[in-house]
Amino acid sequence: MTQVTFYSLSETDKAGQSLSCSLSATLYANKQKMCVWCADKTEAESFDEMLWQLPVDRFIPHNLSGEGPKNGAPVEICWQAEQLRRGTVIIVLSQATLAQPNAFRQIIDFVPADDAQKAAARERYKYYQRAGCNMHFTQPDS
Repeated sequence: MTQVTFYSLSETDKAGQSLSCSLSATLYANKQKMCVWCADKTEAESFDEMLWQLPVDRFIPHNLSGEGPKNGAPVEICWQAEQLRRGTVIIVLSQATLAQPNAFRQIIDFVPADDAQKAAARERYKYYQRAGCNMHFTQPDS
């Protein structure tokens, strides 16, 4: 069963990129392959740059979709749904809903502080719940 975790975002991490970098590092340390699904190529490139800024001891092999090794790096940064690797962990920065949520082992999504985006996150939560996913909500460690 697909595990979905929604993290509540602070005002300082409105897009979830900082928390996503930290989660990516933790998942990689636990030998998890993942996709980070961004809203567009510009956001994907921004997230790619954030990963390059991590300290050397937290380096994460990653690449933008379509670049890098044939089978992809442990962290693949995508911006189109057809680029996503099924069966992996997916971190959703795009605020879009996955058409087939049960094709992934784990989905990580975010609840922004902004009221309109918070309402959209509630709808995604309900959608994944109706799809039979195992749902969790958490506050990130400060």
